[in-house]
Amino acid sequence: MTQPPTILALDVGEKRIGVAIATVGLSFAHPLTTLLHDETIWEQLTHLVDDNNSGMFVVGLPRGMSGQETAQTRSSEVFMEQLRANIGLPVHPQDESVTSIKAEAELQSRGKPYEKGDIDALAATYILEDYLTERRNS
Repeated sequence: MTQPPTILALDVGEKRIGVAIATVGLSFAHPLTTLLHDETIWEQLTHLVDDNNSGMFVVGLPRGMSGQETAQTRSSEVFMEQLRANIGLPVHPQDESVTSIKAEAELQSRGKPYEKGDIDALAATYILEDYLTERRNS
């Protein structure tokens, strides 16, 4: 039986990349993993695409507090260009305003230990949920 196609969302940081996943047609996103952002990133992402039958990426696009572009915005845009070139799937940017802050607050409220990678994966989940919500509402 063929696995239904999925969407992968990425919260790209200098050291780590949080990854979330949702099945196409469903509105439920959940954290998948956290990857080290190193020289093996394209190999790691290729394996995730293959293992999860993924057909596209949603990548968090950071902006300044007033919505302006920042150095981090440009860094994410470069990463998206490299993602398209290295993996060959469609890549959609998604505003990621305060997703990491929201993720850390949620994890703190649970009262259980967590690591930085947990914040990144949950932030990617919020990015993907925002993207899915915008698609449903348009």
